[in-house]
Amino acid sequence: MAQPLQIMTSFETALKFAAKAVEQRLDLRLPRAGRIAEAMRYAALSNGKRLRAFLVLESAALFEAPDALDAAAAVECIHAYSLVHDDLPAMDDDDLRRGKPTLHIKWDEATAVLAGDALQAQAFVILGNMAASDAAKLALIQSLAQASGAEGMVLGQDYDIAAESAETPLTLSEITRLQALKTGALIRWSAGAGARLADEDPSALHQYAEAVGNAFQIQDDILDVTGTEAETGKRVQKDSAAGKATFVTLLGLDGAKALAESLVQQANEALTGYGPKADNLRAAARFAIDRTV
Repeated sequence: MAQPLQIMTSFETALKFAAKAVEQRLDLRLPRAGRIAEAMRYAALSNGKRLRAFLVLESAALFEAPDALDAAAAVECIHAYSLVHDDLPAMDDDDLRRGKPTLHIKWDEATAVLAGDALQAQAFVILGNMAASDAAKLALIQSLAQASGAEGMVLGQDYDIAAESAETPLTLSEITRLQALKTGALIRWSAGAGARLADEDPSALHQYAEAVGNAFQIQDDILDVTGTEAETGKRVQKDSAAGKATFVTLLGLDGAKALAESLVQQANEALTGYGPKADNLRAAARFAIDRTV
């Protein structure tokens, strides 16, 4: 019997378009020759949601900004590097990512470190060469460096490592701050990138992204409890096995879900001034807590 035709929503179509478009741009922008280049491409071109790239493209569309694909490719390079390093034995010690062996398993730890370093550098090569005004490129480079460095994502990762050996579990406010840095900083940069390209105020989009970033992490915590390895493409129940404080351990499953719902509402409220042009961004907030991967 023929399967019923699945009709995608405009959000699903836009998300798939963003993923395909940014992967094509990454294919052009990533080096090809040599072992490190091969490892970089393995990490950056493997299947992913590409939510950060989607946020870059949708925020640029709000302002009719010029071609934002290079900015989208740059943040995906940073995200890929962070995952490669996060999977290392010295960090989270994961052997599965997006349903495939992690990079240090497929190659070795040294290759994973170097490929991650190279992906980080490549992000700024891409931004420096993109077709935009010098002022826009400088704003994007400076803000991405801050979002991904010692005041952003890396600081969040450091807090996360420290939390694993802390004598007392983190409080809700401490976990919220940790995840706002580790996960939220790149999401915030992505949502504001279109405004920076168009020399517009990114404040409302940053408010939106902060709510979405927290909601996204809450759903990760929920999936670590309720998901399966086949669904998520990575090991599950790691946090509970390590005795790690999460939104779920502190709030319970129902409490975590309720908080995620309230964050989606906050994200939507931040977009009030953009009208129907921001409908895909509203749908992205809902996707953050409805996803199963």
